[in-house]
Amino acid sequence: MCGIAGYSGKGLAPREAETLLMAMSDAIAHRGPDETGLQIRGDTGLAHRRLSIVDLEDGQQPMEGAGGRLRITYNGEIFNHIELRRDLECRGHRFRTASDTEVILRLYDEFGPDCVDRLNGDFAFAIHDARLRRLFLARDRMGVRPLYHTWHGGRFYFASEIKALLAVPGIEPRLDPFALDQIFTLWSPIPPRTAFTDVQELPPGHRMIVQNGAAKVERYWDLDFSNVTHDRSEAERAEEVRAMLEDATRLRLRADVEVGTYLSGGLDSSVITNLARQRAPNGLSSFAVTFKDPALDESRYQEEMARVLGTRHHSIECDAEAIATVFPEVVRHAEQPVLRTAPAPLYLLSKLVRSQGIKAVLSGEGADEIFAGYDIFKEARLRRFCARQPSSQLRPHLFRKIYPYLANLKRQTPDYLAAFFAISADQPNDPLFSHRPRFRNTAGAKLFFSGALKETLKGYNAADELVSILPDAFGSWHPLHQAQYLETRFLLPGYILSSQGDRMAMAHGIETRFPFLDHRIVTLASQIPANVKLRGLREKHLLREATADLVPKRIADRPKQPYRAPDAAAFAGCPPAYVEEAFQKSGLKQNCLFDVEKTVRLYNKSRLNSFTGFRDNAAFVGILSTQLWTQQFARQVRTADATLTVHT
Repeated sequence: MCGIAGYSGKGLAPREAETLLMAMSDAIAHRGPDETGLQIRGDTGLAHRRLSIVDLEDGQQPMEGAGGRLRITYNGEIFNHIELRRDLECRGHRFRTASDTEVILRLYDEFGPDCVDRLNGDFAFAIHDARLRRLFLARDRMGVRPLYHTWHGGRFYFASEIKALLAVPGIEPRLDPFALDQIFTLWSPIPPRTAFTDVQELPPGHRMIVQNGAAKVERYWDLDFSNVTHDRSEAERAEEVRAMLEDATRLRLRADVEVGTYLSGGLDSSVITNLARQRAPNGLSSFAVTFKDPALDESRYQEEMARVLGTRHHSIECDAEAIATVFPEVVRHAEQPVLRTAPAPLYLLSKLVRSQGIKAVLSGEGADEIFAGYDIFKEARLRRFCARQPSSQLRPHLFRKIYPYLANLKRQTPDYLAAFFAISADQPNDPLFSHRPRFRNTAGAKLFFSGALKETLKGYNAADELVSILPDAFGSWHPLHQAQYLETRFLLPGYILSSQGDRMAMAHGIETRFPFLDHRIVTLASQIPANVKLRGLREKHLLREATADLVPKRIADRPKQPYRAPDAAAFAGCPPAYVEEAFQKSGLKQNCLFDVEKTVRLYNKSRLNSFTGFRDNAAFVGILSTQLWTQQFARQVRTADATLTVHT
């Protein structure tokens, strides 16, 4: 995994182009601490920051191919590059390196833009085709690796991170108020929108051709639940899942450096760590975050699994002070406001991994999305039951049962629970039925938006926009599959793989690999009937059956404990100076984004550590991160709306 950047367009002198590319490259130097490279040919320039994982000696980039006709700058890993190489050699291609980079180049030479259909991996790359005078860009199916782009001064610019685009003279950071509304509703912007006006993200599973001053974007892959099959027994499906998961893990251990694993103490990471350990004759390094707060801590399960497998286990303990210390850096790397502090411990974890000399780790991320492990899937099933059985006395008991770790929720009355889960208001045919309570609870934080911001957003609804881009077949899918699509296609790439994944890991030059997100497994899971994945209220039923021998029963059967970190509590008591600065009236007035009086009251309340609900916690972290975002990125903090224009 690396950092890439570049441009396409006329008007830059060679010296000017070199200076520009170097500035873009320097802005993302943390993504590739091992090597730097840049090339300028005609009106196109490519830059690369390398994190050396495969072919340490000859994998330098940008790389040329096809007699100099093609050049590539590439971020990621192609896990099936050995198989692709064999196939290409049978077609007459001869290789001069052992890198997966050259495989992509020759694959493009052979198949053109359709080369992406053959790639099994996590990637974002740009290929300059000199003969066709075009730039071809592509991003992996699940959105593991980021790719952003913008137009400025008649030229097209792209990069792994927005920081590199902001290094281009004349590109000013401007906050997109509609992206902010989406974050304060859906937790992340809907791609291609980003927090920055005029900067777009190439969505997962999309490719792009830039030619003759215009760009064409098209989808080449999407998650599809239209092909559910009923032709196999549960045992046969479990066997198929197990075999594919073993192969996905095998492929993701391919590297010329040591590969470690994240070990959270839950089922998914324990499965992956066990499979990886079986293929690591020299032992395996595992890494984990622990918390001082016993309500959040899973260290005893992590340590038990590490003992069972004999891994070289390393952990880092996070407390409120540690989270508060690194939070500004977290926001800088996330490049967007966040509503939770959960990325902070992962930022610290990747720093620990790097300190142990490890560059790549496997993660169990993705299993909850594709095998139905999240509580929100069970919650939606219960809400549908309650909609059908409005007088059932089981309703409060069932809702308390699925969230045993939320003490406050367990104490609430049946009427509160009914309102909280929006049992009566939502209709089962609502496309967002499964996620409507989450979106509604999150959007409660918008109570703190300023009058000017509300006026800018008047008539806009982020949830409605989400509905407008759902696939045509969405309404015909099983309700669980609808919920899985929403979680997998939006929250996973937009928040989990980004703010908690790529950005926190690459802040310290760490490549994270996700066996569960092998597109073969994702496709297979999409064809499995809903009741085989979520059996009653037993989440990930089929995955549990498929991996029963890999994880001690005490760990596999323990109640699910979602990954959480202290939110507003991390800043209570004696907050760092930057927190007080962010909530000062003068700064709030200057940004014009939040209601000053309400926000100051929220801050004073936080000093007493008296938050109990999700809305206040999300509002506090959201406002704090937005203020930090504007301080770090916006030389002139402006939104797209003139009424909010302010100058710093």
